[in-house]
Formats: sequence, structure tokens, C-alpha cells
Amino acid sequence: MSVWSDGYVSDINYTYGYYAELDPQRAVLPLLMAGLAVPPVRTACELGFGQGLSINVHGAAGPAGWWGTDFNPAHTSFAQELASQSGGQLHLVDQAFSEFCAREDLPGFDFIGLHGIWSWVSDDNRRILVDFIRRKLNVGGVLYISYNTLPGWSAAAPIRHVMAEHAHVMSAPGQGMVQRVKDSVHFTRELLKLSHSYQRQVPSILERVEQVSGQNLHYLAHEYFNRDWHPVYFSEMQDWLEPAKVSFACSANYLDDFAPCLLDEQQQAFLAAIPDAAFAQTAKDYLLNKQFRTDYWVKGARRISSVQAEKAWNALRFMLISRRDAVQPSIRRQREVNLVPEIYQPVLDLLADHGVHAVAQLAEGLAGSGITRAQLHEVLTILHATGDLVLVQDADSIAQARPRCEALNRHLLQLNRVNGDIRHLVSPVSGGAVACDRIVQLFVLAYTEGLREPAQWAGFAWEALQMQGQCLVHEGKTLETEADNLAELQRLADAFALHQLAIFRRLELLGD
Repeated sequence: MSVWSDGYVSDINYTYGYYAELDPQRAVLPLLMAGLAVPPVRTACELGFGQGLSINVHGAAGPAGWWGTDFNPAHTSFAQELASQSGGQLHLVDQAFSEFCAREDLPGFDFIGLHGIWSWVSDDNRRILVDFIRRKLNVGGVLYISYNTLPGWSAAAPIRHVMAEHAHVMSAPGQGMVQRVKDSVHFTRELLKLSHSYQRQVPSILERVEQVSGQNLHYLAHEYFNRDWHPVYFSEMQDWLEPAKVSFACSANYLDDFAPCLLDEQQQAFLAAIPDAAFAQTAKDYLLNKQFRTDYWVKGARRISSVQAEKAWNALRFMLISRRDAVQPSIRRQREVNLVPEIYQPVLDLLADHGVHAVAQLAEGLAGSGITRAQLHEVLTILHATGDLVLVQDADSIAQARPRCEALNRHLLQLNRVNGDIRHLVSPVSGGAVACDRIVQLFVLAYTEGLREPAQWAGFAWEALQMQGQCLVHEGKTLETEADNLAELQRLADAFALHQLAIFRRLELLGD
């Protein structure tokens, strides 16, 4: 392994994931629900951006200028390619944290994000990151950080150790990382099948191994096979970040703070009796056996008054991006919670046209319904967390982002002709990415090339699949004939035309 990687897997590239938590817009609702001021974000930084999809989305679709680094030059090359297409406000380099964080030409940042970094780097690098956050996160600024969490990882830690040790000790010289991962997973499965005493102590261990074996090999390489792998308790994370002068604000996903879908009444009462908020987070992780946290921290968090909160809410605008009849009547994390129809249905009725709706207008439309402002805010926040709603940017930000998003989407759609790894398009309306699988992207590409009929989209998609010798899979069965593939594509194209086309147009994903 090359020296520049410093123990991190570098001979297999990371996945092309998009992480909405890295979008500063994502922080608005959780912070408001926590009663905290939301800072404007003009400058932002992502440390360890991987393939760079998230940072490119946010640099193209949002108003902030972005700086970032990833030590892997292959990742940075791809990220820079995307940036060159969009013309986004991006400054991307392949520097190690020790080099990037020491630069004197960087501005202060209103937002700093680290996804999938903290648990996989050395203590020396963690100290560099904390010092960077201390110096470069502006007062009032938001830190997003994700990390592997204890106690949730305790049971799986031995699996990781065996796999990583096997890859280190037993791999053949010159063997590629993909094969090393496969061999290590196989060895671990066979070892634990024979460890009857281990199975008696940890009955779920074989199920965990099977779950691991079915995951993306590129993800497994980066999750399990780095030299450094350090799950921590919430209290330990708090100790690490204390020198940076940041305090915990809230989860990056509101549903992870929405107690009814996590805890029963007895558990909620137990937590409520803990006077120390930080220790309550540790206790909550025990109750949930938390394995991964995605959190926002703030430097100089300020509580806001009810008047200030109402003003902030009234300035927000939302759009429903799911079909009205497709919004689920319940949500589930640890527990399933039914959404109260008397509260949710009137709000959804107002949003059902997929137009842009200001909170103040929604409140006016609900006058006389008995739905309070607090209930409206919670409904909007929960539907945003489930992905049914997007928070809409202001008109100036949309206008500035529109040409950048159009250019980036054109490039992503062309990439999709031969590679379906990127499953998102970019919306100037939301300032973020919209999930979009490969077939739908092919339909969108056909539309942008002037084809307007679903049958034409189906034929276009089939031609792209044929060029790569690919067929569709329907209900677990590979469709072998051209007629079957075209029939399924026609069905999907008709559904897209009926249910998604108008929404995609509202999100400005079609280039027209």
C-alpha cells in the first residue's frame, strides 16, 4: 500500500454515493426544531469528499462556495471533472489533511462536513481535523460529522477484525483488493460457522456475516479494511470536539430525534429524567444500540425566541415531490408511528399541486382547521425527513444555480449511458440532489434529446442497455427477450410520464 494513503484503502475507489446531510440546507429544519438559530452559509468545506458527488451537487446547486480535499487522486480527478462541467463554485484538491488543513489561503467556513472520515483515520489525523475546525469554523457555523458508534458496533467488531487480519496476513502478493475482500468474507463466514461457542454467546453473529457478504465490495473495502477503525461513544466524540468549541445541536436526520418512532413511553421517561443532555445522548445510544451517528454541532449555538423562530419558519418554502397518494401513512425507525390523518391530510391537500408553498401561506390555508403552528412545523419537518418534501431555495439562488445544474445534469446523464453508478440528478430548486435510478435517467436523457413519447423513451433505454449486453430484472427474474424488456420499459416509461414527469419539471431536472 502506498505511503500517501497512510493506512487507508487506496487501491479500490469509493462508491458514488450522495449524502444529503452534507447539504447546509438539510440543517435548517433540525436546527429550528431544536430551537437554535440557523446561520447563513456562504462558504463551506468538505473534508474527504470521496468521488465528490455530494460536494459537486452542493457547489452547483447551492449559493455557497465550496472547498474540499480527498487524498486519493483518482477520486479528486473525477470530482474535478464534474466541477469543470458545472462551473460550480468549487476548489478541489488531493491534499492530505495535514497539508490541506495547514493552508493559509483558506477562508473561514460557515459549514464544515465530514462524512465517513472520523472513524477511519488515525488519532494524529483526528487532532489535525479538530484543530482545523477550531480555527476555520466561523462563530455560529455548523459542523456535520458522521461516525461509527458504540455500543452498536461492539458485536460486529470481531467480524471486522478477522476480515481485516485475513486480508493483511493471507492475501497473495499482487492480489487485488476486490478479491482480498471476497476471500476475507468467505474465510470469516466459514470460521464462524465452526465456532459453536461463539454462536452460543452471540446468536446473531452468522446473520451479521451474511449481511456483510451481500454488501457492495467497494463499500466493504472502505468500511472494514482500513488500518484505522475506531467506533466511539457519543461522550468520547464530545471530548474529542471540545477543543474546537462546538456543542452538539441535533441529528442531521430529524427522525433520529423524533422520540415516538424510536422509544416507547417508558424509555422516553427514563431519558427525560437524565439532567445532563450529553449523557442522555449516550444513554439513548444504548437504548437503540446505535451503530452510526450523523450529527450537527454548532460553534456558539444560540437559542432563539418564539418570535424569532416564527419569523424564520415563515420565510421557508416547500414543495411536495412524492405523489400525494404515495406518501406513507406511517413512519418507522425502531418503532412504527402512524401519522395522524386529521393533521397530515389537510397539509398534504395544500401541497398536492406540487407547487412552491411558503409556510406562512400554508398556515393561512389551515386557518380554522385546529392545526397549530407547532404541529404544522412538525409535519413539514417529518415529511422533509422522509424525502416527501424538499425545502425550496430563494428565487435568486435558484436563478444562479440553474445553468450550473443544467450543465452538471447533462454530464451525469451522458455518463449514465454506460455506467449506472450515479443514481442522482441535481435540482436548482431544492439546492440538492434527487434520487433517480438508471432507467429513469435514461428516460430523462431521451426527453432532453427531444423525444417526448413514453414509447420513444423505452426504445431509447433499450438501445442503451443493448449496447452493454444488459437486460432488466423484474420480480427477481432476468428478462431474456427483446419483447419482454421493451414491454417492461414501456410500463416504466408510462409510469414515469404519469407520476414523475410533472414533478421532475417542477424540480427543473428536464432542461426545459
